[in-house]
Amino acid sequence: MAKVLAYKQVYQRIHTAIMQGILKPGERLPSARTLAKEMGVARGTVEEGYAILKAEGYIESRGQAGTLVSQHLFDPAKLKPSQVSTRQPGFDTEVATSAVLPFQLGIPALDAFPRQAWARMAARCARNINLDDLTYPSVYGSPQLRIAIAQYLQLARGVQCEPSQVFITSGYVHSINWIAHVLLRPQAKVAVEDPGYPLTRKILANHNVNIVPIAVDGEGINLPPNTQATAVIVTPAHQSPTCVSLSLQRRQVLLDWAEHNQSWIIEDDYDGEYRHTGQPLPALKSLDTQDRVIYSGTFSKVLFPGLRMAYIVVPKSQVPAFEQCSELYGGNVSGLTQACVQTFMQEGHLSRHIQRMRKLYRERRELTARVFKQVLGSRIAIEPQPGGMHMLVKLTDPNIDDAELADKMMQAGLFAQGLSQWSSRPVHPSLILSFTNIGTEEECRELALRLRDIMDSFQVAQDC
Repeated sequence: MAKVLAYKQVYQRIHTAIMQGILKPGERLPSARTLAKEMGVARGTVEEGYAILKAEGYIESRGQAGTLVSQHLFDPAKLKPSQVSTRQPGFDTEVATSAVLPFQLGIPALDAFPRQAWARMAARCARNINLDDLTYPSVYGSPQLRIAIAQYLQLARGVQCEPSQVFITSGYVHSINWIAHVLLRPQAKVAVEDPGYPLTRKILANHNVNIVPIAVDGEGINLPPNTQATAVIVTPAHQSPTCVSLSLQRRQVLLDWAEHNQSWIIEDDYDGEYRHTGQPLPALKSLDTQDRVIYSGTFSKVLFPGLRMAYIVVPKSQVPAFEQCSELYGGNVSGLTQACVQTFMQEGHLSRHIQRMRKLYRERRELTARVFKQVLGSRIAIEPQPGGMHMLVKLTDPNIDDAELADKMMQAGLFAQGLSQWSSRPVHPSLILSFTNIGTEEECRELALRLRDIMDSFQVAQDC
């Protein structure tokens, strides 16, 4: 009986992987000897399970090439659309997707990334690896990378900090989770921008804190002086999603509020390097004389999301607390990846790449705004913005449901978010669209025409 259960387990494991698409046609299966060792069963048991799969046509033997999943199981051309997953990334723009959709938020210009320079540098880092590099990396982050980031922030963003204040994380979600675990207690009040990044609210809700929405206007977040909150999360360089910059007066109000209430300011500087007019504004952290600002940065926007690397700069007074918590939240980025980013920064590639991207994003935004106005005309309004990686396309018809329109766009293969999906109060219907990966005028015009067709059909459906 035990033998029957064992070979059935082999059969079911392989059969399920094939049917779920985990094992695809033409992919090689482990040898019977290897799988037997992994499963702790006799080799004959695995061979018996393989024999049933072979008899049913799921796998086939290819001599020295080994045992493969049968090439004749599925014909992708015969798959109906309903059989293909249509799940698209929602609010979490950090969720990995197999392909970048037009207008997808949070994705830098991947076609402009210096892949050859990165590949050469990464290969050199891999060749120069030594025995010490093969151990677990520091839970705080590579010491050399922390030094490089501290130097970069002082020169590029005006943030003065010591390397010990820098902690490496595996992305924005990881950063906010770490900060919340150290500084926030259950039921604490946290002020957030409204409209603001929906994922931030989801993360905070997971920590059982009370969210206090604060309205955003043309000067950024307008925090009332009597606001009672343990912390406030802001995007001062380019407010997400309105793209306005936090004025100098509002910055000072925010800092005074934090000092008076002994509260924390969490600065999300996700695309602070990219300003389309004039020089990039210094980070809010650069004005922090009372050590009340926690600075959050990421390499996903300045390099590429596949790195899964970000960092936080914490107040000196909180370094011991973050170090104590690092056993739970630190050490999530491989040492080799950190070495690659460190070398990329120290050899000057990062600074040059950011300079190129500033010019490119300014050009692509101007192109997108111009073509959209030509194709969509009076249906939309696009206001100038100081910087950022996305634009706010206002719909002139106040009766359009931007969330429903965004859903129709997603179904048609165009990424979109409605402004109402980012706000807890009524807002003018608008679409939040990224322009970073629109490479040519022809491509932009094609996308604008597709959007116009979607809007036409959407309007007809609403009228009916």
